[in-house]
Amino acid sequence: MKIAIPRERRAGENRVAASPETVKKIKGLGLDVVVEAGAGLGSNLPDRVYQDAGAEIAPDAASALADADIVLKVQRPLLAGEGDLDELALIKRGALLFAILNPYNSRDHVAAYAAAGVNAFAMEFMPRITRAQVMDVLSSQANLAGYKAVVDAASEYGRAYPMMMTAAGTVPPARAFIMGVGVAGLQAIATAKRLGAIVSATDVRPAVKEQVQSLGGSFVAVENEEFKQAETAGGYAKEMSDDYKRQQAALVAEHIKKQDIVITTALIPGRKAPILVTREHVASMKPGSVLIDLAVEQGGNVEGSELGKVVTTENGVKIVGHANYPSRIAESASLLYAKNLLALLQSLHDKDPEDSKKGRVTLNWDDEIVKAIALTRDGQVVHPAFADTVREVQTV
Repeated sequence: MKIAIPRERRAGENRVAASPETVKKIKGLGLDVVVEAGAGLGSNLPDRVYQDAGAEIAPDAASALADADIVLKVQRPLLAGEGDLDELALIKRGALLFAILNPYNSRDHVAAYAAAGVNAFAMEFMPRITRAQVMDVLSSQANLAGYKAVVDAASEYGRAYPMMMTAAGTVPPARAFIMGVGVAGLQAIATAKRLGAIVSATDVRPAVKEQVQSLGGSFVAVENEEFKQAETAGGYAKEMSDDYKRQQAALVAEHIKKQDIVITTALIPGRKAPILVTREHVASMKPGSVLIDLAVEQGGNVEGSELGKVVTTENGVKIVGHANYPSRIAESASLLYAKNLLALLQSLHDKDPEDSKKGRVTLNWDDEIVKAIALTRDGQVVHPAFADTVREVQTV
């Protein structure tokens, strides 16, 4: 079987779907690997390191994708009219496509995969089960995004993070507030603490309080009886009363006034990101303060954030809206993402019965991992979240 790793062509994407280490291990499974020339340059991985690992280097996307049984990508392929190349048209019918496909924001692409006969799998839909942890691309990429957010905040902030005592005087430590304690938030807490900041965090789930404190941060929440019962048996947050929301909003508003750095991380799959920081909050902050909005690509958690821009408000607060945070630390992000893909291939791998030196990828469509990430199969949309897309495909 032939596995293709084309160069990413979407704007601002520097990651690549394979590393020399994963190429070597995929080759060890008896699978052939073709990498498009220049695919790894954005992650400081030149063609020669892939060649040394056993990959064939193809001069262009058409050559790399020709007759490929499996296509590994970071982002969804370009369609006609999106760029100078229709990538999907180069993928053969029946091929398996594994990538971060962002289907909620690109339903037309889901229909296109089905129409093209490509079996598409959204890696971000990987279920949160024990055996899939090593394949969890959201966690691997969000972890790095949380780290990079703190580093970016340091570069925009005009003062030092740690307290510094010098003969000329003492520099007070920065105060960093993390809003949302998922994977990105936890890494942001840990990184800001290591850099010497006084760190605090908030989340709607009471269970994360202990995690925040274990990393050296303080937890900010109205901790009444309603809050203590705010999590379901499945680990999800319950809807809070209007009275609680008012109390929590007042507490957060007062807390933000004292912060130098605020990092927001709240995302809801398939929906616009919730507003966590209002214009009034921003107006209350000190000049020189920095807000990092990790949700800016889904509408933003911060009022006034703009995708791809650093906005300075009238009161001197910077609102940072960089796109695609994992790509801003592409080399590390690529290495982890490539391992996520490798783990998935290893779980689907078996020996070719006709040639003991060759391997193949076999799909069990009833497996809970395959069912969770599969968008299309044999020309049909199969993911239940896109039932409306099924009708669109059938009426074409």
